[in-house]
Amino acid sequence: MKKILTLSIVLLVAATLVNAQNPVRFGIRAGVNFQNINGKENNGSKLKNGLTPGFNAGLTADIPIGVDFYLQPAILYSLKGAKLKNYEYMGQRFNGNLKLSYVEIPISLIYKPVLGKGKLLLGFGPYVAFGIGGRADLTNPTRNYNVKYKKDVNGSEIATTPFYYKPIDAGANIFAGYQFNNKFSVQLNSQLGLVKINSTINGVDQGDAAHKNTGFGVSIGYRLK
Repeated sequence: MKKILTLSIVLLVAATLVNAQNPVRFGIRAGVNFQNINGKENNGSKLKNGLTPGFNAGLTADIPIGVDFYLQPAILYSLKGAKLKNYEYMGQRFNGNLKLSYVEIPISLIYKPVLGKGKLLLGFGPYVAFGIGGRADLTNPTRNYNVKYKKDVNGSEIATTPFYYKPIDAGANIFAGYQFNNKFSVQLNSQLGLVKINSTINGVDQGDAAHKNTGFGVSIGYRLK
């Protein structure tokens, strides 16, 4: 995760210095995504969660770094999670719906060649996200818990709130889309979490457990003047 964060900062600073004389184009973006938590349980078996709808929205900036190439940092509110199916977490089993709220900072390298009356969009890059909230709505029996973020928890904390996750998520984005000449754009997104979000218990990992955010979706952007 530290390598991803360091790479993001280096790319952003380098692009800003190199293109100090070129105009930066700001914009807004919002979209619907379908999220899941994939990975392994404590015993090494594969998680069997389902997709749950979420969304993302925020601000973007296109920094030109060459002919048809841009660096695009953004700051987004992103709602992730999963539909829980016999989900093992902190030694317990759960069914229901889990929502995880993040402030997310992706930094993408974008190729935007002219295509027709607009431009093709092809991009990829790292992201770092910071947990700010969430909720687990469970069934059989019906229970509700607020999600909390902490790298390491103890037994008394789990007894009160069983849904703890690490405060930082990180991974990679890849997307493709089209920018129209009327300042609107549309793109298909996919995201792969590369770090475990499940907390440790008293400093010890939960067996082979490795829970990671994944998702895909569609978003619409608008370039500001």
